[in-house]
Amino acid sequence: MFRSRLTTAIRHFSASATSRWTTPGHQVRPNGYFLNRTPPPPGQSRKWEDWELPCYVTSFLTIVILGVGLNAKPDLTLETWAHQKAIERLEAQRSSASGSDGSE
Repeated sequence: MFRSRLTTAIRHFSASATSRWTTPGHQVRPNGYFLNRTPPPPGQSRKWEDWELPCYVTSFLTIVILGVGLNAKPDLTLETWAHQKAIERLEAQRSSASGSDGSE
């Protein structure tokens, strides 16, 4: 019962061409250029938008700061801590074993 009502509601909703969230648009068909911008004439470079330079500089600095910061962070993993503790215990065992061998 619920399924039949849901399918009829979906069918009715999808039948309408426009809705609250979608519109058919203003252009009849795409013109084939990226972001619908026509390319500049030959020999002329594209003018940068106002947002492009701050965006590129911020992105570059973010990558550099993260790259340096993440490579320089200390190794605080559990495996590294356990490895260091195991080495300390082995050194303590060797020193106690060599101390007891020398005393006999």
